[in-house]
Amino acid sequence: MVINKLDRKLKRILPRVTKPGRYVGGEYNSIVKDWDNTDFKVALAFPDIYDLGMSNLGIMILYEQINNQSDMLAERIFSPWLDMEEHMRAEDIPLYSLESRHSIRDFDLLGISLPYEQLYTNVLNLLDLAGMPLRSLDRDETYPLVIAGGHSCYNPEPMADFIDAFVIGEGEEIIVEVAHTLQAMRGANRYDQLRAIARIQGMYVPRFYDVAYNNDGTIATVEPNTPEAPKRVLKRIVPVLTKPFTHFLVPNIDTVHNRAPIEIMRGCTRGCRFCHAGMITRPVRERPVPEVMNAIAEIITNTGFEEISLLSLSSSDYVFVHELADAVHEKYHDSGLSLSLPSLRIESTSADLLDKLGDTRRGGFTFAPEAATEKMRDIINKYVSDEQVLEAARAVYSRGWRTIKFYFMIGHPEETLEDVQAIVNLCKAVLREGQKLLGNKANVNIGVSTFIPKPHTPFQWVPQDTHEQVEQKLRLLKDQLRGHGLHLRWNNITESDFEGIMSRADRRMGRVIQRAWELGCKFDAWQDGHHHDLWLQALDENGLDPRFYTHRERAIDEVFPWDHIDAAVHKKFLVDDYLMSIKGETRVDCRDKCFACGILPKFKEMRSETEAMAWECPPVKPMHERKRAGSDGERAPNVVLVS
Repeated sequence: MVINKLDRKLKRILPRVTKPGRYVGGEYNSIVKDWDNTDFKVALAFPDIYDLGMSNLGIMILYEQINNQSDMLAERIFSPWLDMEEHMRAEDIPLYSLESRHSIRDFDLLGISLPYEQLYTNVLNLLDLAGMPLRSLDRDETYPLVIAGGHSCYNPEPMADFIDAFVIGEGEEIIVEVAHTLQAMRGANRYDQLRAIARIQGMYVPRFYDVAYNNDGTIATVEPNTPEAPKRVLKRIVPVLTKPFTHFLVPNIDTVHNRAPIEIMRGCTRGCRFCHAGMITRPVRERPVPEVMNAIAEIITNTGFEEISLLSLSSSDYVFVHELADAVHEKYHDSGLSLSLPSLRIESTSADLLDKLGDTRRGGFTFAPEAATEKMRDIINKYVSDEQVLEAARAVYSRGWRTIKFYFMIGHPEETLEDVQAIVNLCKAVLREGQKLLGNKANVNIGVSTFIPKPHTPFQWVPQDTHEQVEQKLRLLKDQLRGHGLHLRWNNITESDFEGIMSRADRRMGRVIQRAWELGCKFDAWQDGHHHDLWLQALDENGLDPRFYTHRERAIDEVFPWDHIDAAVHKKFLVDDYLMSIKGETRVDCRDKCFACGILPKFKEMRSETEAMAWECPPVKPMHERKRAGSDGERAPNVVLVS
């Protein structure tokens, strides 16, 4: 009866909103289980619009993991766009799931994906639309338990007031474990449920930790206040990547990525000092070629997608990349299948690989040098010579690709205007190489973002560039990177300021987030949606200075808000690497030499003795010397434990 009433309301309002296909469900491959005869129910929420959330691989993996349980179901929830929200509030329609159109309040567990900090106010808006209290302490066992996971949760403190428990690390296993724990405790009070959740390795329950502050606003201590809470919450690692997800839901409307992704490798061994993902996703785990090929075949059969994206932090570092390119070319070269390899590294992308990708769409190649002088490359530990960049450009242009896209960062530690000028010089040199081969058809697209120091990286101690410094550097780039063949795009400075505040914020930021939402902030990831003046007002009303979080250098011994979150990389390793950056010293790839970052002993600590023995760290060799395994049709171990 309730659902029928909802259907009648939706029939009235959906013709009045943009893209009504966002709100109706029924996609090909969606899973609709018998609600009344399924014991435990999970709502999986991506706190942004359908167009973005439907391209999120993490949500799809969890969707499959839960729905594979015979006594459980998972359904999807996305944030409605402004016009739909207005109608929902006017018609008193609570936020509902797409599969069965049940209210969030009807579920046992609400899992929220938080890949980046700009989604925080959307989470509050989502809870409010669901008719739920915003703050965790105001929700008892009659509400679904709210958990959150994703990369931004490695510093969970800004959202600690609103989330019951955070998943620290990888979610494939832990989501089912949390669901089973709650299922067994149905009827227990919320406090006891959370005590049980806190015992699960990788789960962080904020209310079980007390935070004390020094007079200068820095953290004095973070201490557990119950025996169930560990002093440090060690991240969850999946030792063997689960079978690739291949039953992708075919969306009702165009999404930001109309393609099917396959994660070919998780983790990275390069050690770029600015890279949050490279530090928190250790160790490296790689899929064998037969598993990837089987997944491609299943995706084509199950979905009809014509483009496959092979995901990793560094696709050309995937040890089987040439073998995989050969296999794809042999099987699909005349089928019209398009294969994309994002995140290619200049120094590991060979002409041979470019030839093997020659049958894919010639849209262009993307590289991320990040810096353009030897000094800056040493500081960030990402050394690529100008000649390597030019050689890669010649290889790309000579094979018919017209466009090369480069990503650079400005605002790195110790950066000067001369270092920024070097970006201009390098991009113009690359364009000249393209014009020699392609004439005026050659293009160089340049994307420039502002460096933001992130938790759990060697640069978590450094100050972020000020608004004025970034503006000066951007002005130089805008003045000189213009003309035929050069196309520059850059990040909004105030949005970078905002991300910098949230990235290293502490628990006091919770009241700022709530106040900003009350003032009307939401969709902060959208350029038109971010209202920096309202955020500054919320900070001021709560007595917090944004510069405290962005523009001050941290003492080496400062206690960080996230120090009780263990990303399995020693803080001493990060300190040493930070001090090396000051001296301009670099580390080689971890595949060539182990630097004892801590991931291997932590991995052994969290696995059983039998599992730990099975995953001993192999002798580390340079990539070109490593034996290619897993090509004989058998499932090879897909983990390479290197720090």
